[in-house]
Amino acid sequence: MNDFWSYWYFHIPNFVLAAVAYTLIGRFVLGIFVPENWDNYIWRAFKGITDPFLRVVRFVTPAVLTQPVVMIFGVLWLMALRVAYLALLVRLGLAPMASQVG
Repeated sequence: MNDFWSYWYFHIPNFVLAAVAYTLIGRFVLGIFVPENWDNYIWRAFKGITDPFLRVVRFVTPAVLTQPVVMIFGVLWLMALRVAYLALLVRLGLAPMASQVG
């Protein structure tokens, strides 16, 4: 039996949250070296993936914070969401369990 499909409700949201978090980290690091209005396709992809989430983070963070700080808070929020989702699934008894090697 394929464990991925048995626990798809855990793996797919966890993967999406992780992908956005690591894309946000990539955008933050690349943003150190390139201008915000750079027209490269990789930069546009980073912005396209992370901008919707950053709008939500910007809404809940103080307006005095700069965009790079909001990106760092975004990564922290995404990691917190991943942990909270796992905690919820564990509490409901729906989380995948580690296999026993024996």
